[in-house]
Amino acid sequence: MLDRATLEDRMIAETVCSAVSAAGLGIAVVTAYRKRFLTATRIAAYSLVPIGLVMTGVVEWLADTAFSPTAWAGFGVLGAAWVLFMTTRVVERRRGGTRKERRAARAADRPDAVAAPAASAPSLGQGSRPASRPAAAPRGDDDFSDIEAILKKHGI
Repeated sequence: MLDRATLEDRMIAETVCSAVSAAGLGIAVVTAYRKRFLTATRIAAYSLVPIGLVMTGVVEWLADTAFSPTAWAGFGVLGAAWVLFMTTRVVERRRGGTRKERRAARAADRPDAVAAPAASAPSLGQGSRPASRPAAAPRGDDDFSDIEAILKKHGI
């Protein structure tokens, strides 16, 4: 059986939800009167949510949870767990560096890794990369050669 305080809390929550729904429906009627039917429909949908929550019993559960010290302690424990989890992720990222550095460190620990003579990180096998483009030779003092080539290309 529910005690008097729980019933009062539930009644207050249900009254507030009903008032919010009624006000929202009133605003939706005024908006529809102004011939903004899409907006009025959206407002009516939002305003029906609180009364729907009351009818499904969610408000009763929230009222029981909101005034329960055990529930608040549980939220505190969940918050502490989340803080600990995020702290370990931050420390792990700071310690390990970037993903490439962690991968390179794992590859260095593997005995089957083959190190290329001029590579900054060891390679893991017989993979081949396409050759990079050779650097363009620096041009002389002719700064307008690119512009001239574009103009000739377009027939100007």
